[in-house]
Amino acid sequence: MSRTHRPLFRFGAAVVAAAALAACGGGASSSDNSQGTSDATTIPGQGASAVYPLLGTPITDAAASARPALVAKIDNHPAARPQTGLNKADIVFEENVEALTRFAAVFHSQGSDPVGPLRSGRTQDIDILGSFNKPLFGWSGGNSLVTRAINNSDLVNVGYSASRGKGGYYRAKDRKIPHNLFAKTTNLWSLAPEGAVAPQQQFTYRGSSDAKPASSTPIDGAKVSMYNVKVYWKWDAATGNFIRFGENLKRELEPHMADDGQVNTKNVLVLYVTYVRSKADRKSPNALTTGKGTGFVLTDGGLIPINWVRADRLVPFTITDASGAVVRMTPGRTWVELAWKNSLAPVAPGIDPKTVKFPAV
Repeated sequence: MSRTHRPLFRFGAAVVAAAALAACGGGASSSDNSQGTSDATTIPGQGASAVYPLLGTPITDAAASARPALVAKIDNHPAARPQTGLNKADIVFEENVEALTRFAAVFHSQGSDPVGPLRSGRTQDIDILGSFNKPLFGWSGGNSLVTRAINNSDLVNVGYSASRGKGGYYRAKDRKIPHNLFAKTTNLWSLAPEGAVAPQQQFTYRGSSDAKPASSTPIDGAKVSMYNVKVYWKWDAATGNFIRFGENLKRELEPHMADDGQVNTKNVLVLYVTYVRSKADRKSPNALTTGKGTGFVLTDGGLIPINWVRADRLVPFTITDASGAVVRMTPGRTWVELAWKNSLAPVAPGIDPKTVKFPAV
């Protein structure tokens, strides 16, 4: 991992109902909006089907599909690796924080016992996670201003202190503080308040008959420069996934390993966002994730330039291509890189990634 520093800131349904739905093969009314309903999705060429809202894949566990989303703030310090749960989260956001990055891993279709290591939250999490219908928020804690902001938001605080010993939190003996705090998603979900609901759909998904948009360019992968974290997402045609590598101190690419193998995902969404100073922690950047911007989607071996729009924090991002058509993701897990502008460098097929430099940001 590179330690080269850059300027920090740039200003500028119930379970029973769900089980009944699964048994009869039906679902709630579907929508063809770019961000549809939480319990049914229209996938082109397949019609309406009951799918997990954060994956676009068929529901296999009705009880899981009815529970709320659970977000775990996972450490990305070198001493925190390999992390546990990254390949089980439906969606992962990678955020720039002070000097490094941190992951907001969103669990819904499945959990991870344990999950971690867990670290503190940031005020930017409130906006980033607002469209997930009041998700549970598992974290180690934060300063008084950040904690107050989280408690005053619609995120449900099930953190280390707030869970009062019921979240399954523990310190692993084989790691050093602060990179050793873990919890159990089973315990955290048990803390969901009465009336908690499943998350709404975040993306539109491709059907088996969907053609790639004309703007999709074949790639071997893409390099993304985050805050002192250099990421290479490489296309693996054999598995149909993008697999993650990171640059180490010797500036060599090495696999980013999780508890169950190399970190991988069906889609990578790179959103170019502006970072400003956080009012609650002036050392930490704060991503502006409403408004509009540009970026890229990596899916099915291709790179698609995109525009994003988000009217407010309670709605998902709308992702469109150059023609204005909504970009359809491959059903499965998605990683979202909240990156600075111009921080992605594509690697064309047949090109040695060593010859492509990470963007300077």
